[in-house]
Amino acid sequence: MEISCSRCHQTVQAENCYCPVCGLPQLIYATDGASGQAQQERWNEATRDASSVDWKPALRAALMMAIPAGVLSSEASQAGHLGLIWMATAAGLAVMLYVRSQRPAWITLGAGARIGLVTGLMGGWVAVAVGSGQLFVQRVLLHQSSQMDAAWKDAVEASQQLTMQMGLGDAAQLQAQKAWMLTPWGQAGGITFNLIISALFLILFAVTGGALGARLMARTRRPEV
Repeated sequence: MEISCSRCHQTVQAENCYCPVCGLPQLIYATDGASGQAQQERWNEATRDASSVDWKPALRAALMMAIPAGVLSSEASQAGHLGLIWMATAAGLAVMLYVRSQRPAWITLGAGARIGLVTGLMGGWVAVAVGSGQLFVQRVLLHQSSQMDAAWKDAVEASQQLTMQMGLGDAAQLQAQKAWMLTPWGQAGGITFNLIISALFLILFAVTGGALGARLMARTRRPEV
């Protein structure tokens, strides 16, 4: 008995768990109990395969996309919010590269999100490393410490003014906080905190991009004509 794939509407043999064209798992019906149980086990195995990740090719694809995305998303590139978009795009591309190497060429959203998570972790580490290296070069090798300290002071004062306008905290508390932030320890802690927060946002967007990449591959793969 032949059936049609619900996604690409191509002919699928009754014994196939996947569509041979687009890779979509197929529902299988049987009349007798023994055959139905065997086919149900095959269906469960097919579903597990689609939700699992072959990490060797997945890591290659993630690393290939994460390194350039991490560099472009770092503080050195001054990308701003565009870095988040680049990281999400890199994770989606990593999922697409991985899926194209698989048979059947289909994975679940959860598997795509996991590949996106790995891509985000790699890319976030690269972004933090590049940003930290840039700060080291500017302060130690290029002797730009006075300019960096002045820029940090301006940022702290702007933050303090905004906090006061919003009515958060009293003047004495804000002044003490400002004094600590302007110390070398406060500056180092503030910059490190900013780098970590940026990396966390990159990871979050990468997870989203990986899930969207899996979804996009599921919807756009078409039979070759």
